[in-house]
Amino acid sequence: MSSTFIPLWTLVPFILMLLSIAAFPLVRKTEHFWENNLNKLVVSLILAIPVIIVFAANGMTHNIIHQVVYDYVPFIALLLSLFIVTGGIFINIDVKAKPINNVIMLAIGMVLASFMGTTGAAMLLIRPLLNINKQRKHTVHTVLFFIAIVANCGGLLTPLGDPPLFMLYLRGASFGWFFGLFAEWLTAGLLLLLIYFIYDSVMYKKEDEESLLSDFLEQEPLKIEGKVNFIFLLGVVASVAFINNQYIKGVDDNTLKLVQSAALIVIGLLSMVCTSRKTRFEDNKFSWGPILEVAALFLGIFITMVPALMYLQNNAPGMGLEKDWQFYYITGALSSFLDNTPTALAFHSVASGLDYSTFTGAMVAGIPEFLLKAISTAAVFFGAMTYIGNGPNFMVKAIAEQSGVKMPDFFRYIYKFALIFVLPVYVIVQLIFI
Repeated sequence: MSSTFIPLWTLVPFILMLLSIAAFPLVRKTEHFWENNLNKLVVSLILAIPVIIVFAANGMTHNIIHQVVYDYVPFIALLLSLFIVTGGIFINIDVKAKPINNVIMLAIGMVLASFMGTTGAAMLLIRPLLNINKQRKHTVHTVLFFIAIVANCGGLLTPLGDPPLFMLYLRGASFGWFFGLFAEWLTAGLLLLLIYFIYDSVMYKKEDEESLLSDFLEQEPLKIEGKVNFIFLLGVVASVAFINNQYIKGVDDNTLKLVQSAALIVIGLLSMVCTSRKTRFEDNKFSWGPILEVAALFLGIFITMVPALMYLQNNAPGMGLEKDWQFYYITGALSSFLDNTPTALAFHSVASGLDYSTFTGAMVAGIPEFLLKAISTAAVFFGAMTYIGNGPNFMVKAIAEQSGVKMPDFFRYIYKFALIFVLPVYVIVQLIFI
């Protein structure tokens, strides 16, 4: 096996990894087995080992090492630091859980996501949102729309919003260029907020009188504790924004990734030291479960998807991709199941290899602007199509479940929520702008 020829059978462990995430929670005999994060790690390693062996036998171990050390480690370091820092900020607010108040919370998260990252915004606001709605019986849909709006779509306006945008920024797109996607960001956001408002209004009328009375009587004014963590949050944003070869010259990009990861971990440790146990563990009910679940599952995903990404990079040039809408849907479809950062970079590479000798339009990051627009928008938006489409999705799901919200499983999330409420919005965005 060479790097230019990846047999289709090497994609089987990745497919099995996805099926494990989807099927184990559904089968009664394996449901309790899958609740243990150690068991998730065991499954990830079992499926990763065949890929490692095949690549090692063909002299391609460096591909696995690169994926784990320079992609998985920075990925987890960023999620871990944001999880720890935001877990030290206790925002206690309990206004009436009316649809308009929920919409305001989602809209705030949507704006914050572009400036502190989808992970940062999601981890900061999911607990307050759950607290506001704790008296209501019907809350699952609120968490689902939170995943779509805050943990994904909101991060389109800056390179800080989502990792694929940051990587495209390093490929030559200016920081301000992403603000040019404001119309797509606003359209998707407003449509999702409108759909949510209508749906939540219907569900609000189904609440029993006792729940609504409790919601009215248990209101609390805004109270914020652990404020020092806002400084650490700025440190996380600064680390992501400035520890890269755009600002630090003469240092290998991979080395900078590790330096950045180390800085993020140090920030997380400082947050642990500087935040009181009461604020973090009693008030915020902080636990390590959600981040451990993400770390265990995504280790298997990152390793087993190496053949899938290589197959894509080797064969995508022959797919006949030329138009922006083609790049939009293929990038989106694969970003739903693969990590959206390497997927976006793979199709940026595909676009870079096309012939532009007769093209007279604007070029950004080495490709036509209209193609970069399609790739960027799809990579960010379509992460909401599955739980594994973007790192914060699983973390939000785990935190919601710890709070007693019964979240849908992998398949039900897709066919009962994403395909019905989210995908039509993405199609409308494409028809208008791409």
